[in-house]
This record gives sequence, structure tokens and C-alpha cells, in this order.
Amino acid sequence: MPDRLPLPTLLSGALVAYTIELDNEFERQMSHRTAQTRSPEGSRQRPWWASMVMWSTCMRYVSDVGVTVRELERLARTRTNLGGMLRWGYIVAEPTPHPGGSSAFRPDMVLRPTDGGRRAQDVWRPLFDSIELRWHTRFGAAAVEDLQRSLHGAADQLDDRLPECLPILGYGLSTKDRLLVDADQLGGRASGSADSELGLAALLARVLLAYAIDFERASALPLALCANVVRVLNETPVRVRDLPLLSGVSKEAISMGMGVLSKRGLAVVDAEPGGRLKTARLTADGMTARHTYLRHLDEVEDRCQTRLGGDTIAALRQSLDQLTGGSIEQTSPLFGGLDPHPDGWRATVPQPHTLPHYPIVLHRGGYPDGA
Repeated sequence: MPDRLPLPTLLSGALVAYTIELDNEFERQMSHRTAQTRSPEGSRQRPWWASMVMWSTCMRYVSDVGVTVRELERLARTRTNLGGMLRWGYIVAEPTPHPGGSSAFRPDMVLRPTDGGRRAQDVWRPLFDSIELRWHTRFGAAAVEDLQRSLHGAADQLDDRLPECLPILGYGLSTKDRLLVDADQLGGRASGSADSELGLAALLARVLLAYAIDFERASALPLALCANVVRVLNETPVRVRDLPLLSGVSKEAISMGMGVLSKRGLAVVDAEPGGRLKTARLTADGMTARHTYLRHLDEVEDRCQTRLGGDTIAALRQSLDQLTGGSIEQTSPLFGGLDPHPDGWRATVPQPHTLPHYPIVLHRGGYPDGA
């Protein structure tokens, strides 16, 4: 990999750091359940804890008046994990869907928040302003405002049919397949509306999403898979248990990614000689895919400079370098707000050495590292 990080990597680091910081504060304030909860009586009435994307794709649009599944998807511009939100105690649906996950929800079904869902909305709603204020204090108001201006400079030229968040990844960790509009139909602005009201998280997500769509139009492999799994592999075997530490994403996300690569003959998993540990390596075709991924990154950035303007992309990179220190590893200033609350679930797991090079947003709860 080159010394200078690709622009999508810097965008990803900023967005993931913002999300984790917001998620940690949501967890601190919100009465909820997790797999670690050994809870007192009444805990079953608390929602299961979920990440920021479940607000952005679902709870932001659900009210006591009710919203149909069709309208929810139109507003969010992407699908969400309705089956999960029902099971986790955030929403109710009328009529009650039969078991079967999100596929059991018909377009005309009406969704409303539960009592726990309303409490979650009350916590989520002000957190975006709160986290942005923290960033102003930590990084300096000028640095954050420079980033917002540069993001606006790019986002104002993008199709406003893009979601204001990264969608939950689809089959094979694809991004573009989860959009409600054909990615090949996305181009310039759809209606000419301004993005002036978008917050920092939405701006980061929209610009990063545009990069991912452009990448996946030309690539046989999605950006999430390449940036987080293919990137950390080569022809030399690497212990599978080390891949989460190297990539910054969860072991569940690594397992999904390795499954895709193995099925396509791009990677193999073997038992380590003389032991029971497993190792992973790329095949010859996998190494070709890795080289292609790196080439596509350069080509996408070149196309973005042509499409959005060299000055726009230069300003965006400069503002991201200023905020991140040009890194998304532990030495980056981004890690200054990632210490979990002592009672939070992230305090019970090893802390990351790097942030994902592209967010791994899974149906498991929308966490940006696939946790």
C-alpha cells in the first residue's frame, strides 16, 4: 500500500470514529439489553442495543402516526433490517408479520415505535449535535468547519438520491446492491436540492458512498471486501485469528469475507503446520484481485477529480489529513474519543489498533466494524 492513504480510507476512518463515539454515548444514556446483560426484572422491556445506522435507516422516520414500509424505504433511500428492529424491541408492525425476517414485511405494513423505541429516539435525536460539539472541542472548530466545507463542496455535486448513511451491506458485502435506485442510473444531482442541512456524519457517508458505487461499477469485488480483507492478505499465510486486529473489523465480518473469497477461489484457509490454528492466504487469482483493487482506487480518485474538480478533492484530502493526522491507526487523533464507557460492551473486548478502511455495516445491528 502507498504511504498516502486513499481518500476513501480517510473518509471511512472519520465516519467510523464518529459512529463509535456516538454509539458509546447512546449506550451510556439508553437503557437497553446486550448479550452480556444479566439483567434485573423488566429488562425484557428494554430494546436490544443497536448502532447509529439503525437510527438513520429506520427510527429517524418511525412515529406514533405510523409509517408504511414503502414510505420508510422511500425516506431512507435504502432498506433496513426490519426483522431485527422488531425482534430487538424498537418497532411494532400492523398487521403483525409472520416469522421470516425483513422479507415478511409487506410494503403496506404500518410501523410504529414501541415505548423503548421512543426512548431510543429521544436519546438518538440530540446526539449528532453533541458529538459534533465534542469534535469542535477536540480537533478545533476551524478543522471541523474546514472538513464540513470540503465535504459540502463534494456532496453538493452528488446525486441527492443517495442515502444519508451507508446502507447495510448486501450479499458478498456489496454496497451498491443495497440501494433502491440502480447504481448505474446515479449521476448528477437528481433535483438540484441543497445539502446545506446535512450533518457531518451524513456528509461523510454520502461522499464515501459515492466512492464505493464508482468503485463497484468497475470491480468484480465490493469495496468493503477489498479494503478490509483482501488488503491484509497476500500469498504468505496469515493467522486467521490475527485478521480482525490487522483489519479493524470483527471476526464475524472476516468470516463472511473469507467465505466469499474462498468460494470464488481467491483465498484458501489451511491448518497451520504442526498445530490447530488456521491460516489464510490469497491464491494467484487472489493476488491479481488485490492488484486490481489498488489500481481501481487510483482510478476512482482520478475520476472523482475530473467529475468534482481537482480543487474540491484537494480541499477534501487536506481537511481529512488535518483531522486524522493522515492515519486511521492508534496514533491518529481520531482515537481520542473512542475510549468506551467502563460499563459499555466495547470495554469488554480488545480495543482496535486500526479503524476499518471501509465501514462493515452488517444486519447484526449496524455497527461500523461489523461487531
